[in-house]
Amino acid sequence: MIPSRAPGRHVVGPAALVAALALLLAACAGGASPAASGPAPTGSIAPVATATPTAPPEEEPTPEIPVEPVYPVTVTDDEGTDVTIEAEPQKIISLTPATTEILFAIGVGDRVVGRTDADDYPAEVASIPVVVKLRKVDVEKIVGLSPDLVIAGGNSFTPPEAIAKLREVGIPVVVTYAPDVEGVFEDVELVGKAAGVPGPAIELADAMRSEIDAIAATLGPGERARPRVFYEIDATKEIYGPADDSFLAVMVSLAGGDPVTTGSPTAFAIPLERLIVADPEVIVLGDAAWGVTAEQAAARPGWDVMTAVKEMAIRPVNDVVVTRPGPRLVEGLRALALAIDPAAPLPSAAP
Repeated sequence: MIPSRAPGRHVVGPAALVAALALLLAACAGGASPAASGPAPTGSIAPVATATPTAPPEEEPTPEIPVEPVYPVTVTDDEGTDVTIEAEPQKIISLTPATTEILFAIGVGDRVVGRTDADDYPAEVASIPVVVKLRKVDVEKIVGLSPDLVIAGGNSFTPPEAIAKLREVGIPVVVTYAPDVEGVFEDVELVGKAAGVPGPAIELADAMRSEIDAIAATLGPGERARPRVFYEIDATKEIYGPADDSFLAVMVSLAGGDPVTTGSPTAFAIPLERLIVADPEVIVLGDAAWGVTAEQAAARPGWDVMTAVKEMAIRPVNDVVVTRPGPRLVEGLRALALAIDPAAPLPSAAP
């Protein structure tokens, strides 16, 4: 298991950190229609027959972004459940911090009438009633707010029994859970479709894809040296870091590092012996928000033999933006890249 004290991540266990995820970012690339080529010269001196004009190839129409969905709308959530929404939602309850951020980013934050106690961005969320405290869902309070849409967290981030109770009383509940980076983009689009604003959601997802692609292309394999990087989730009792092929391991790779992982696709604890053998060249402190400093990490027994400690390449990062599967993931990737290499040649941020 991973420790329970970290904030904000939409997974079972610690709210700030990463569950078992997988796979590198799938880039979204569109192909252009090939141009028609004219006939090659024959070199013959014989009379040339008049050719029948050939119509130029038709350009494929640019698909229109849907703006006003026709209701009722049925969406398939991340658990494979078909959820029918009868009319455009005007009162939405968000049961994950990431979903709340998405709703504000696509322009419907004013429709959010309930949130979790972990929601901390944007600032406007402070005035929204809290319906989840310490992961406990207040079903009665949610029902009393008369929402026409609830967006919950998968992988038991929102307790399944709470989801079942809400559905029993006729409230449509869409469950989101992004198992990888591409899944974050898909969830942005899913939330937008459920909330009745698919156009802005598609635009946001596409913009995120483009920026992350640009960063990954700049820092990707073969472009520059990739230091061995250990991302510290926690070290209060055991040492916790990225599981193999996890969301966090992928983020480290996209940010220009060679991730040091636990050796397991499901376990986030790593023995000190394995960490020493891996010999990270950079240690990123995801637990810096809890007061952990580079000096404290360097002073731990046995850590002084690692290259990152010898060279004091131990740097803090804002774990929330790195691990929360929402609109600020691009900001998180940039922050992680700079924690790995403060001189990283990052492409310019989108305006």
